[in-house]
Amino acid sequence: MKLKEMLVGLEGLKVKGNLDEEITGLEKNSKEIKKGFLFVAIKGFSADGHDYITNAIENGAIAIMVEEGCDLKKISIPENVTIVMAKNTREGLAICASNFYGNPSKNFKLIGVTGTKGKTTTTFMIKEILEKAGKKVGLVGTIATYINGKKIKDSDRTTPESLELQKIFSDMVNAGVEVVVMEVSSQSLKLHRVDGCQFDIVLFTNFSEDHISPNEHPDMKDYFNSKLKLFEMCKTGIVNTDDLQGSKIPGLFPNSNITTYGIDNFANVLAKDITITNVYVDFKVKITDKYERVKTCIPGRFSVYNSLAAICVAQKFGISPEVVKQALLEVRVPGRSELVNNKRELPIMIDYAHSPESLENILQAVKSYTRGKVISVFGCGGDRDSGKRPIMGEISGRIADFTFITSDNPRTEEPQKIVNQIEEGIKKTNGKYKVIVDRTEAIKEAIKMANKNDIIVLAGKGHEPYQEINGVKYPFDEREIVKDIISKLEKNKQ
Repeated sequence: MKLKEMLVGLEGLKVKGNLDEEITGLEKNSKEIKKGFLFVAIKGFSADGHDYITNAIENGAIAIMVEEGCDLKKISIPENVTIVMAKNTREGLAICASNFYGNPSKNFKLIGVTGTKGKTTTTFMIKEILEKAGKKVGLVGTIATYINGKKIKDSDRTTPESLELQKIFSDMVNAGVEVVVMEVSSQSLKLHRVDGCQFDIVLFTNFSEDHISPNEHPDMKDYFNSKLKLFEMCKTGIVNTDDLQGSKIPGLFPNSNITTYGIDNFANVLAKDITITNVYVDFKVKITDKYERVKTCIPGRFSVYNSLAAICVAQKFGISPEVVKQALLEVRVPGRSELVNNKRELPIMIDYAHSPESLENILQAVKSYTRGKVISVFGCGGDRDSGKRPIMGEISGRIADFTFITSDNPRTEEPQKIVNQIEEGIKKTNGKYKVIVDRTEAIKEAIKMANKNDIIVLAGKGHEPYQEINGVKYPFDEREIVKDIISKLEKNKQ
């Protein structure tokens, strides 16, 4: 592709050199540059791509994109290398990547889901509904990338870097995908990762304090405004009207077609007559022209909101109530309030909660609808923020009826040291607890303690199928471990 074709859509460029150069690829990492590539220099949080321009040229770059304000006098660029100066090279990378891969998002319906919580579950619900309706679906999100029901790769961030994202979209087009559902983080919007994407529907789940740090958002206003960028990119929106910030969005975008959903406030799609147990939720909602009873086996009030969001999307596609109901009944989200089917029919939930806030949220949620005991099984990861360990111990001691303090991913730390720090926090409460460093043994003891009115929350690992110890990832899928433990306990009873 000619360089000038890759730059279509970027304004205010300054160019020195030949725009008719034939470009064979593009990269922001100088080590990945090959002959005939465009190198896009990005000033990151820890490194500045402008410092690696010479390396990129040595590796074969024939064109360089730099950001306004960089000092080109410091860099020796050969005459035969084309220089493009852009206002923002992150935006430049995104637009160039989209052009290079043929603007793939034009070739399918793209649904973007943003919000502090609920993005992952909502995208999986939408995916399940669309697939049940016979659509070929792609999903991009926190857990993994899926194409037509097949997991392609695990994710290392919620929304991929723009170059990787456009490559994924291109692969989806080649696989015949008709609809793509994508989690869109505030960071990805702020850092231009989704520039060049053509959204057909955008969805806002909720908003609460998160991601406030020097490398993320300086304050809540910046965090919210970053999310609003998604509604600037698409005129068809879906919003949770029970959320204080979400309820403002229709007024901020009066020319957009925005559908609202909720429980407590007036909305286009409203849930009524809600039942929440420790193994499911069900509620009444008007789909098309009559009220339907909808049930999903992801317990918790938040599950009603996520289901409503997915129903709003289903209505945009004209999907029948029967398909919607069947999909929501069957959907499972890896490691997000995921109930494990087992021979004892015990409510055993796997959840990715690995921060003080997420642990508190999940334990309070299950406490609100569980008739029996809440049994918490959790640890904390090694080589990470150690300050949160006693805080999480205190949270579990305060909310759960019984806590098993155990190991998570100790990485290079001594597991006993980590559990000792958690124990410091739980001692500040009157909570009953036991320390069992071996996570399998801790799960086994929790299972032996529980009955059908209780709920066991296995927190921290979520969708991870491994345990990381001293740089080695050992197989550790909690679904399989639960089934294996119960199978052995049942056999011993005979």
